[in-house]
Amino acid sequence: MFISVNLLMAIFTAGQSIAQNVTIPSFWDKHERFGKPDLSSLPRLRFLTTTDFPPFNYIDRKKRLSGFHVDLARQICKELDILNRCQIQALPWDELENALGAGEGEAIIAGLEVTKDSRQRYEFSRPYLHIPGRFVTRRESGLNAPVYNNLFRKTVGVVSGSAHEKYFSEAFLERKFESFSSREMALKALKDGAVDAIFSDALSLSFWLASSDSNDCCVFVDEAFLSETYFGHGLTIALPKGQEELIRGVNYALKNINDDGTFAELYLRYFPISMY
Repeated sequence: MFISVNLLMAIFTAGQSIAQNVTIPSFWDKHERFGKPDLSSLPRLRFLTTTDFPPFNYIDRKKRLSGFHVDLARQICKELDILNRCQIQALPWDELENALGAGEGEAIIAGLEVTKDSRQRYEFSRPYLHIPGRFVTRRESGLNAPVYNNLFRKTVGVVSGSAHEKYFSEAFLERKFESFSSREMALKALKDGAVDAIFSDALSLSFWLASSDSNDCCVFVDEAFLSETYFGHGLTIALPKGQEELIRGVNYALKNINDDGTFAELYLRYFPISMY
């Protein structure tokens, strides 16, 4: 889902008043410990990303590379005491893997999907964020949590062929759903009252809820639904094979960033209407 920079600014401003009440996700075992590696011999750490996926990476109004991934990369370098050797470069999406293979960077931080095939080519950090599935309903619909128990005689809209359609059909058994060819059509049906709720990815839904398109019609209902089988292994950082010391360093940094509250601050900055 593409989100304009102007819309991002409006959402961030609108979300400041409610941000203190949002849920901050954590995907780390609080008892797990990572040793800090010695990266003194590392000449530089170059993160490769893109410019076309707000709020993760985009060009802001001052023509600067910005976004959640950009700030997260800088925090990783700060945690590893290599901020003076840290670089972040933006490339078109289809050039990222070739650039990493050619030695033009040490890591990709752009949401490269973790699959059986990509695991053959890359080492991946621990996931720092998962995009859950969530339900959105009209404010006056009367649909409350738990939705599993309250969906009888209700209809849920899903996008045809999506992972969320597959998840809903298997996890919610005989509950009724209607498939739409696009998320936009499903959301229109929700606003028009043709369906009682929508089940889709929480990232897109959170920004839709904050946009003028929703006209403040709707809200999240119930919890966030996570499933690696249907929704993937989460957002990670990809490095070339054979970089065990560096991958340990990235995991060490990510864990510390989570534990000291830095991750929460970044999450609230870019996701004031929480996905969770």
